[in-house]
Amino acid sequence: MPFRTLAVLLGLISAPAAAQTAWRKAPPAHVTPTGYFASPAITEASGAVASRSQPGVIWVVNDSGNDTVVYAVDSTGRDLGTFRLPGAINRDWEAIALGPCPAGSCLFVGDIGDNLEQRQSVTLYRLPEPTVPADDPAGVRRTAAVDSIRVRYPDGPHDVEGLYVDAKGDAYLVSKGRSSGIRLFRVGADAWSGAETVAAFVQSVPIVPDVAIGQWVTDAALSPDGTRVAVRTYSAVFFFRVSDRGTLAPDEDRACTVAGLEPQGEGITWLDDRRLLLVSEAARTSAGPLHVLECRPR
Repeated sequence: MPFRTLAVLLGLISAPAAAQTAWRKAPPAHVTPTGYFASPAITEASGAVASRSQPGVIWVVNDSGNDTVVYAVDSTGRDLGTFRLPGAINRDWEAIALGPCPAGSCLFVGDIGDNLEQRQSVTLYRLPEPTVPADDPAGVRRTAAVDSIRVRYPDGPHDVEGLYVDAKGDAYLVSKGRSSGIRLFRVGADAWSGAETVAAFVQSVPIVPDVAIGQWVTDAALSPDGTRVAVRTYSAVFFFRVSDRGTLAPDEDRACTVAGLEPQGEGITWLDDRRLLLVSEAARTSAGPLHVLECRPR
């Protein structure tokens, strides 16, 4: 075994357990149901990200086996357009993020889900952020050319649903916590020069995974100023501060409970430095709902 591989594995084994943080969970200060997805195609919304260049636009993806498109909506769920990614495959799309790229501002789509934790590599897609038509959501438009990169993890397959991209273009992946704790990995911006890369292990995230209380990670989002990360599970949103090295430390040990709010809460994105938008998969009898969340008192 090469020394570098051994060092990585020893680092993973000796990484601190995620049980040392005593989270202070509290109900949200404000939560506002804003609507439901108007498009009948958005039934399994698995990730969302707010545009920074097109105010009011939210980008959404459906998860496994659905069409290879991104949807533009607003915070009420109104349909603003559908865009197909040429050459992409939706094996299990679980996240979407926004970040810098050589073209300027790009959407990053994570085909990173792996319920059985058997995929030897997963795929990140990167494409210039499309321009949403002013008043014509009908039809499906093609995006510009899409870059892709295959990603492997240094310790084997993980089911991953959290993705965010920092100001340098580095992509961060947060595992769901299905079998080996919740872990943070990084794919550097320079990795896109090749076809495949091994993600770097960053840290164990101090959230104890517990499916019995809905505490598996379903998404993560970086705040507009790049200083905080919100990691959501089915039942709560956990807040972290970001260090210069990209590591996460609990932000005043705060967590915001959202249990029972949604049929199956999946996606999260920051609307501004205070408000977050939550998106959910559909229920049997209704479309997926959207909620605006504020966890700090005004």
